[in-house]
Amino acid sequence: MSLIRSLGYLRVEATDVPAWRQFGVKVLGMVEGRGPDPDAAYLRMDDLPARIVVVPGDRDRLAASGWELSSFFTMRELCGVLESAGVGFKQAGADELADRRVAEMISVDDPFGNHLEFFCGAALDTRPAISLYGTRFVTGEQGMGHVVLPAFDDEAALRFWTEVLGFRLRDSMRLDPATVGLPPSDKPLWMRFLGCGPRHHSVALAPIPAPTGIIHLMTETASIDDVGRAIDRCARARAPMISTLGRHANDNMISFYVRTPSGFDIEYGTAGLTVDDESWVARQTTAHSVWGHRFFPSERG
Repeated sequence: MSLIRSLGYLRVEATDVPAWRQFGVKVLGMVEGRGPDPDAAYLRMDDLPARIVVVPGDRDRLAASGWELSSFFTMRELCGVLESAGVGFKQAGADELADRRVAEMISVDDPFGNHLEFFCGAALDTRPAISLYGTRFVTGEQGMGHVVLPAFDDEAALRFWTEVLGFRLRDSMRLDPATVGLPPSDKPLWMRFLGCGPRHHSVALAPIPAPTGIIHLMTETASIDDVGRAIDRCARARAPMISTLGRHANDNMISFYVRTPSGFDIEYGTAGLTVDDESWVARQTTAHSVWGHRFFPSERG
Protein backbone atom coordinates (compact mmCIF):
# COMPACT_ATOMS: atom_id res chain seq x y z
CA MET A 1 0.00 0.00 0.00
CA SER A 2 1.31 3.42 -0.93
CA LEU A 3 1.99 5.93 1.82
CA ILE A 4 1.19 8.65 -0.73
CA ARG A 5 -2.45 9.68 -1.05
CA SER A 6 -2.62 11.84 -4.18
CA LEU A 7 -1.07 14.48 -6.41
CA GLY A 8 -1.32 17.67 -4.36
CA TYR A 9 0.10 20.50 -6.44
CA LEU A 10 2.45 21.59 -9.20
CA ARG A 11 5.07 24.32 -8.93
CA VAL A 12 5.93 25.84 -12.30
CA GLU A 13 8.68 28.30 -13.18
CA ALA A 14 7.55 30.55 -16.03
CA THR A 15 8.88 33.39 -18.13
CA ASP A 16 5.40 34.95 -18.34
CA VAL A 17 3.49 34.72 -15.06
CA PRO A 18 0.71 37.18 -16.10
CA ALA A 19 -0.06 34.98 -19.13
CA TRP A 20 -0.43 32.02 -16.76
CA ARG A 21 -2.74 34.01 -14.50
CA GLN A 22 -5.01 34.82 -17.46
CA PHE A 23 -4.81 31.26 -18.79
CA GLY A 24 -5.62 29.70 -15.43
CA VAL A 25 -8.64 31.87 -14.74
CA LYS A 26 -10.02 32.71 -18.20
CA VAL A 27 -9.32 29.41 -19.97
CA LEU A 28 -9.11 26.69 -17.31
CA GLY A 29 -11.80 28.22 -15.11
CA MET A 30 -9.68 28.12 -11.97
CA VAL A 31 -9.81 30.73 -9.21
CA GLU A 32 -6.99 33.17 -8.49
CA GLY A 33 -5.67 32.69 -4.99
CA ARG A 34 -3.30 34.54 -2.72
CA GLY A 35 0.13 33.60 -1.48
CA PRO A 36 3.37 34.75 0.10
CA ASP A 37 5.09 35.67 -3.21
CA PRO A 38 3.55 38.81 -4.75
CA ASP A 39 5.11 37.98 -8.12
CA ALA A 40 3.66 34.46 -8.30
CA ALA A 41 0.32 33.26 -9.63
CA TYR A 42 -1.73 31.02 -7.33
CA LEU A 43 -4.44 28.98 -9.05
CA ARG A 44 -7.11 27.30 -6.96
CA MET A 45 -9.40 24.37 -7.77
CA ASP A 46 -10.82 23.69 -4.30
CA ASP A 47 -10.20 24.50 -0.63
CA LEU A 48 -6.41 24.37 -0.90
CA PRO A 49 -4.72 27.78 -1.26
CA ALA A 50 -3.35 26.73 -4.66
CA ARG A 51 -3.09 23.62 -6.78
CA ILE A 52 -0.84 25.29 -9.37
CA VAL A 53 1.77 27.81 -8.23
CA VAL A 54 3.55 29.69 -11.00
CA VAL A 55 6.69 31.59 -10.02
CA PRO A 56 8.90 33.81 -12.21
CA GLY A 57 11.86 32.04 -13.80
CA ASP A 58 14.47 32.40 -16.51
CA ARG A 59 12.93 29.50 -18.42
CA ASP A 60 9.70 27.53 -18.51
CA ARG A 61 9.84 24.30 -16.54
CA LEU A 62 8.18 22.14 -13.94
CA ALA A 63 9.96 22.97 -10.69
CA ALA A 64 8.26 20.25 -8.63
CA SER A 65 5.24 18.02 -8.29
CA GLY A 66 3.85 17.89 -4.76
CA TRP A 67 2.47 14.65 -3.30
CA GLU A 68 0.22 14.56 -0.23
CA LEU A 69 0.59 12.18 2.71
CA SER A 70 -2.04 11.71 5.38
CA SER A 71 -0.06 12.53 8.54
CA PHE A 72 3.24 13.08 10.31
CA PHE A 73 3.33 9.34 11.00
CA THR A 74 3.23 8.38 7.32
CA MET A 75 5.85 11.05 6.64
CA ARG A 76 8.16 9.39 9.18
CA GLU A 77 7.44 6.03 7.59
CA LEU A 78 8.25 7.37 4.11
CA CYS A 79 11.54 8.79 5.36
CA GLY A 80 12.41 5.35 6.72
CA VAL A 81 11.53 3.69 3.41
CA LEU A 82 13.71 6.14 1.48
CA GLU A 83 16.61 5.66 3.89
CA SER A 84 16.36 1.87 3.60
CA ALA A 85 16.38 2.15 -0.19
CA GLY A 86 19.43 4.42 -0.14
CA VAL A 87 17.49 7.34 -1.63
CA GLY A 88 18.64 10.72 -0.38
CA PHE A 89 16.04 13.32 0.56
CA LYS A 90 16.02 16.88 1.84
CA GLN A 91 14.01 18.06 4.83
CA ALA A 92 12.24 21.35 4.19
CA GLY A 93 13.21 24.36 6.29
CA ALA A 94 10.88 26.91 7.86
CA ASP A 95 10.93 29.18 4.80
CA GLU A 96 9.95 26.39 2.42
CA LEU A 97 7.18 25.20 4.74
CA ALA A 98 5.78 28.72 4.97
CA ASP A 99 6.00 29.13 1.20
CA ARG A 100 4.20 25.80 0.56
CA ARG A 101 1.80 26.38 3.47
CA VAL A 102 2.28 22.85 4.81
CA ALA A 103 3.29 21.45 8.20
CA GLU A 104 6.04 19.13 7.00
CA MET A 105 7.75 18.39 3.69
CA ILE A 106 10.66 16.46 2.21
CA SER A 107 11.93 16.51 -1.36
CA VAL A 108 13.66 13.94 -3.54
CA ASP A 109 14.59 13.46 -7.21
CA ASP A 110 13.52 10.33 -9.05
CA PRO A 111 16.11 8.51 -11.24
CA PHE A 112 15.38 10.89 -14.14
CA GLY A 113 15.69 14.16 -12.26
CA ASN A 114 11.96 14.71 -11.76
CA HIS A 115 11.80 16.76 -8.56
CA LEU A 116 9.20 15.46 -6.09
CA GLU A 117 7.95 17.08 -2.88
CA PHE A 118 6.11 15.02 -0.27
CA PHE A 119 4.05 16.96 2.26
CA CYS A 120 1.45 16.66 4.99
CA GLY A 121 -0.62 19.10 7.02
CA ALA A 122 -1.65 21.42 4.19
CA ALA A 123 -3.33 24.65 5.23
CA LEU A 124 -6.83 25.24 3.85
CA ASP A 125 -8.32 28.45 2.48
CA THR A 126 -11.68 29.17 4.10
CA ARG A 127 -12.82 31.32 1.17
CA PRO A 128 -14.90 29.30 -1.32
CA ALA A 129 -13.13 28.70 -4.64
CA ILE A 130 -15.98 29.77 -6.93
CA SER A 131 -15.09 29.73 -10.63
CA LEU A 132 -16.22 32.64 -12.80
CA TYR A 133 -17.68 30.01 -15.16
CA GLY A 134 -19.17 27.65 -12.61
CA THR A 135 -16.45 25.07 -13.26
CA ARG A 136 -16.34 22.30 -10.66
CA PHE A 137 -13.15 20.29 -10.35
CA VAL A 138 -12.91 16.69 -9.16
CA THR A 139 -10.32 16.65 -6.36
CA GLY A 140 -10.84 15.43 -2.77
CA GLU A 141 -9.39 11.97 -2.18
CA GLN A 142 -8.41 11.83 -5.86
CA GLY A 143 -6.10 14.83 -5.60
CA MET A 144 -5.70 17.48 -8.28
CA GLY A 145 -5.44 15.07 -11.22
CA HIS A 146 -2.53 13.25 -12.80
CA VAL A 147 0.84 14.23 -14.19
CA VAL A 148 2.83 12.60 -17.00
CA LEU A 149 6.59 12.74 -16.49
CA PRO A 150 9.55 11.74 -18.68
CA ALA A 151 11.33 8.51 -17.72
CA PHE A 152 13.85 6.84 -20.02
CA ASP A 153 14.60 3.55 -18.27
CA ASP A 154 11.48 1.45 -17.85
CA GLU A 155 12.97 -0.93 -15.27
CA ALA A 156 14.44 1.86 -13.13
CA ALA A 157 11.20 3.83 -13.32
CA LEU A 158 9.04 0.95 -12.17
CA ARG A 159 11.47 -0.01 -9.43
CA PHE A 160 11.56 3.49 -7.95
CA TRP A 161 7.88 4.37 -8.26
CA THR A 162 6.45 0.99 -7.24
CA GLU A 163 9.02 -0.71 -5.00
CA VAL A 164 10.21 2.44 -3.21
CA LEU A 165 7.26 4.85 -3.32
CA GLY A 166 4.58 2.17 -3.29
CA PHE A 167 2.55 3.22 -6.33
CA ARG A 168 0.55 0.44 -8.00
CA LEU A 169 0.89 -0.35 -11.69
CA ARG A 170 -2.63 0.15 -12.98
CA ASP A 171 -2.07 -0.21 -16.73
CA SER A 172 0.53 -0.16 -19.47
CA MET A 173 0.21 1.22 -22.98
CA ARG A 174 2.27 -0.16 -25.86
CA LEU A 175 2.56 2.38 -28.66
CA ASP A 176 4.32 2.93 -31.93
CA PRO A 177 6.74 5.81 -31.16
CA ALA A 178 5.56 7.57 -34.34
CA THR A 179 2.10 8.03 -32.81
CA VAL A 180 3.55 10.42 -30.23
CA GLY A 181 5.74 12.32 -32.67
CA LEU A 182 8.95 10.32 -32.16
CA PRO A 183 11.02 8.70 -34.93
CA PRO A 184 9.61 5.36 -36.16
CA SER A 185 11.11 2.30 -34.51
CA ASP A 186 10.62 -1.46 -34.50
CA LYS A 187 10.61 -1.28 -30.69
CA PRO A 188 7.40 -0.23 -28.92
CA LEU A 189 7.16 2.74 -26.62
CA TRP A 190 5.83 1.76 -23.20
CA MET A 191 3.82 4.13 -21.05
CA ARG A 192 3.25 3.09 -17.44
CA PHE A 193 0.20 4.31 -15.51
CA LEU A 194 0.57 4.27 -11.74
CA GLY A 195 -1.93 4.95 -8.98
CA CYS A 196 -1.79 5.70 -5.27
CA GLY A 197 -5.49 6.26 -4.53
CA PRO A 198 -8.87 5.74 -6.18
CA ARG A 199 -7.99 7.75 -9.31
CA HIS A 200 -7.05 5.36 -12.13
CA HIS A 201 -3.59 6.90 -12.25
CA SER A 202 -1.95 9.87 -10.55
CA VAL A 203 1.28 9.62 -12.51
CA ALA A 204 2.21 8.21 -15.90
CA LEU A 205 5.80 7.68 -17.02
CA ALA A 206 6.90 7.74 -20.63
CA PRO A 207 10.24 7.88 -22.52
CA ILE A 208 9.23 11.09 -24.27
CA PRO A 209 11.59 14.09 -24.30
CA ALA A 210 10.10 17.07 -22.47
CA PRO A 211 12.12 20.32 -22.46
CA THR A 212 9.93 21.67 -19.65
CA GLY A 213 10.29 18.49 -17.56
CA ILE A 214 6.60 17.60 -17.88
CA ILE A 215 4.60 16.02 -20.69
CA HIS A 216 1.19 17.02 -19.42
CA LEU A 217 -1.01 17.67 -16.40
CA MET A 218 -4.58 16.37 -16.30
CA THR A 219 -7.32 18.23 -14.44
CA GLU A 220 -10.77 16.66 -14.14
CA THR A 221 -14.08 18.50 -14.04
CA ALA A 222 -17.46 17.35 -12.79
CA SER A 223 -19.34 17.32 -16.09
CA ILE A 224 -19.03 17.23 -19.86
CA ASP A 225 -20.55 20.72 -19.87
CA ASP A 226 -17.53 21.98 -17.92
CA VAL A 227 -15.32 20.52 -20.66
CA GLY A 228 -17.44 21.94 -23.48
CA ARG A 229 -17.43 25.41 -21.98
CA ALA A 230 -13.64 25.22 -21.65
CA ILE A 231 -13.39 24.40 -25.36
CA ASP A 232 -15.44 27.52 -26.08
CA ARG A 233 -13.16 29.60 -23.85
CA CYS A 234 -10.10 28.26 -25.68
CA ALA A 235 -11.59 29.56 -28.93
CA ARG A 236 -12.40 32.97 -27.46
CA ALA A 237 -8.97 33.34 -25.84
CA ARG A 238 -7.14 31.81 -28.82
CA ALA A 239 -5.55 29.29 -26.49
CA PRO A 240 -3.83 26.64 -28.61
CA MET A 241 -5.87 23.45 -28.43
CA ILE A 242 -3.63 20.63 -29.63
CA SER A 243 -6.22 17.86 -29.89
CA THR A 244 -9.86 17.23 -30.57
CA LEU A 245 -12.18 15.90 -27.90
CA GLY A 246 -11.75 12.16 -27.28
CA ARG A 247 -12.11 9.32 -24.79
CA HIS A 248 -9.03 7.48 -23.52
CA ALA A 249 -8.90 3.70 -23.74
CA ASN A 250 -7.53 3.02 -20.26
CA ASP A 251 -9.06 5.50 -17.79
CA ASN A 252 -12.18 6.38 -19.87
CA MET A 253 -11.45 10.11 -19.53
CA ILE A 254 -13.31 12.31 -22.04
CA SER A 255 -10.92 15.17 -22.66
CA PHE A 256 -9.04 17.52 -24.93
CA TYR A 257 -5.52 18.94 -24.73
CA VAL A 258 -4.51 22.60 -24.62
CA ARG A 259 -1.05 24.12 -24.52
CA THR A 260 -0.06 26.23 -21.50
CA PRO A 261 1.91 29.49 -21.69
CA SER A 262 4.97 27.45 -20.62
CA GLY A 263 4.77 25.11 -23.61
CA PHE A 264 3.60 21.91 -21.93
CA ASP A 265 0.05 20.59 -22.17
CA ILE A 266 -2.98 20.32 -19.94
CA GLU A 267 -5.46 17.54 -20.48
CA TYR A 268 -8.87 18.89 -19.52
CA GLY A 269 -11.42 16.15 -18.96
CA THR A 270 -14.30 14.52 -17.17
CA ALA A 271 -15.70 11.08 -16.24
CA GLY A 272 -12.38 9.46 -15.36
CA LEU A 273 -12.30 5.92 -14.04
CA THR A 274 -11.77 5.15 -10.35
CA VAL A 275 -10.51 1.75 -9.23
CA ASP A 276 -10.47 -0.58 -6.25
CA ASP A 277 -7.10 -2.29 -5.89
CA GLU A 278 -8.74 -5.33 -4.30
CA SER A 279 -10.38 -6.21 -7.61
CA TRP A 280 -8.35 -4.27 -10.19
CA VAL A 281 -6.34 -6.25 -12.77
CA ALA A 282 -3.49 -4.43 -14.53
CA ARG A 283 -3.53 -4.95 -18.29
CA GLN A 284 -2.11 -3.33 -21.40
CA THR A 285 -3.63 -1.49 -24.32
CA THR A 286 -2.30 -0.64 -27.74
CA ALA A 287 -4.78 2.16 -28.41
CA HIS A 288 -4.38 5.65 -27.00
CA SER A 289 -8.08 6.43 -27.30
CA VAL A 290 -11.42 4.77 -28.02
CA TRP A 291 -12.39 7.71 -30.21
CA GLY A 292 -11.22 11.24 -30.94
CA HIS A 293 -8.03 12.78 -29.55
CA ARG A 294 -6.78 13.63 -33.01
CA PHE A 295 -3.67 15.68 -32.41
CA PHE A 296 -2.94 18.55 -34.72
CA PRO A 297 0.51 17.87 -36.30
CA SER A 298 1.56 21.52 -36.30
CA GLU A 299 0.88 21.78 -32.58
CA ARG A 300 2.26 18.51 -31.26
CA GLY A 301 5.27 19.13 -29.01
